Amino acid sequence: MLNRRSVAETFGTFVLVFGGVGTAVIAGKAVGNLGVAFAFGLSLLAMAYAIGPISGCHINPAVTLGLLSSKRISTEEAIRYWIAQVIGAILAALLLMIVIKARVGPYDLSDNGFGANGYGKHSPDGFPVGAALIIEIVLTALLIFTVLSATDRIANVAFAGIPIGLVLTLIHLVGIPVDNLSVNPARSIGPAIFVGGWALGQLWLFIVAPLIGALLGSALHMYLFAPGERVEPEASAVAAEPGIA
Repeated sequence: MLNRRSVAETFGTFVLVFGGVGTAVIAGKAVGNLGVAFAFGLSLLAMAYAIGPISGCHINPAVTLGLLSSKRISTEEAIRYWIAQVIGAILAALLLMIVIKARVGPYDLSDNGFGANGYGKHSPDGFPVGAALIIEIVLTALLIFTVLSATDRIANVAFAGIPIGLVLTLIHLVGIPVDNLSVNPARSIGPAIFVGGWALGQLWLFIVAPLIGALLGSALHMYLFAPGERVEPEASAVAAEPGIA
């Protein structure tokens, strides 16, 4: 059963997909990859402050898995979040399809991609499956590590939305040419359902790879931040010089 936090996750994921994928599909030619990257980053940044106080603003099954493996969320709550996130992504993709189909002139979802993630001949720059697998694992790990670190109890959580939104922008700049970048299984599931065919056939990578990356990012965070204490000044590379305030 979806509760208030789950509904917030549905709404937040809807905004992320509608804003990010919507920019790629509707305005991609005008704003380019930089604009699309900022659309995803700004969507996450806005939702971090809008629904963060309610649900923590995961809006990504990989983020939820990262927090689950870090024991910051229960399994039952994680399952509700996963369901909510996929629902939000599908609703966003559905409304985007209605909008794009209303344009003058034909728009074939399969031929144009509809913002779906893909590799091989469906990669924006022709990258193979191996490259897509590496990019999704590495960039998801970076995202999850940033999320966990910025929201750690020893961090300044009030500003967490800023580095998280910026890192999502950064990783999209790297990953869009490879496979349109996922790092978010829900974001991939939404468009793929309506594109069908090749998008559904390649969807496995954009579910499996981000989840692997989430576990790696969580493991790195637990290693560097354990046992949840600040690094002592004498052990820090940024410790003040003697006599310098």
